[in-house]
Amino acid sequence: MTSKSHDGAVFLGRCIALTTTLFASSFAVAASIDLGRALPASYGSHSESRVALDLKPTVSRPLQNSLERCLNQLQLQGAVRNGHLAVSLVDITDPLVPSVAQVNSNQMFYAASLPKIAILLGAFEKAAAGKLAMDADNIEELKRMIRESSNVAASSMLQKVGTEYLASVLQSSRYRLYDSAMNGGLWVGKPYATGMATHRDPLHNLSHGATTFQVARFYYLLETGQLVSPQASAQMKEIMGSPAIHHKFVAGLETRYPDAKLFRKSGTWRNFHADSAIVEHDGRRYIAVALSDDARGGQWLKSLIGGLDDAVFANGLTRNVASVTQPAL
Repeated sequence: MTSKSHDGAVFLGRCIALTTTLFASSFAVAASIDLGRALPASYGSHSESRVALDLKPTVSRPLQNSLERCLNQLQLQGAVRNGHLAVSLVDITDPLVPSVAQVNSNQMFYAASLPKIAILLGAFEKAAAGKLAMDADNIEELKRMIRESSNVAASSMLQKVGTEYLASVLQSSRYRLYDSAMNGGLWVGKPYATGMATHRDPLHNLSHGATTFQVARFYYLLETGQLVSPQASAQMKEIMGSPAIHHKFVAGLETRYPDAKLFRKSGTWRNFHADSAIVEHDGRRYIAVALSDDARGGQWLKSLIGGLDDAVFANGLTRNVASVTQPAL
């Protein structure tokens, strides 16, 4: 076999393997799921090997250019330069070939309630290990934690999951959602209640922290069925749908695209404003994450999501044109 033939065979094999993984995930998401049914103990474990598909930080130049134009038009480049705003945008309309654009994506912020998504993952991991019943009561508590951002529900669920256990999940070799090589990431070190933090993050001493890139990775792993298992990922995504709080990203999109679907978690505390979502409408699907440290952050994020949406659709047109004009290989 020639070297070119061998390379082609290897590439084809990798494509088949990746397509199989994504098909399993998509089938699980599309299936009718009984959210009150207990998860079997045979689900995956965070101690397993690394995920098969992962999001790389390398940016797509066309999408990056669109993001930077958006920030200029909204007069937010100063906030970016001063470290008061971070954004990650990922076009996952084709999840095998995601397009990434981002600014300050590895800067750690206090993220308020956004890291409650980490508690969601920890709960499903603990259920997979047979140490937490994923029954109707716990599902409802998770929905209150995510959709309504209930601090009572979050603190209760964190107590069931365990702060140390959650830290081990986030730092595990499988997920690396908190990675010292990437300046941190998702972190929950205390209940969402008064009192001292029990386990602040090792690099920045934050109780509830995040970087936009690691939050984007969380959503990418969720969408590709790699958080715990395809079935668990589908359940988590369902829990993240139908947001009850209509501000920031939700407010910015609902007047423009009322039929858009958002699977989302936001956060607010003093000057800290955060939002994150998988957004689906009109044939496109993307991940948007923004973190800010400014009293105007809530309005920034409400305005920003429209520009991010436009950037994704412009990216789709660019990719379609490229696919037409690119010669066959």
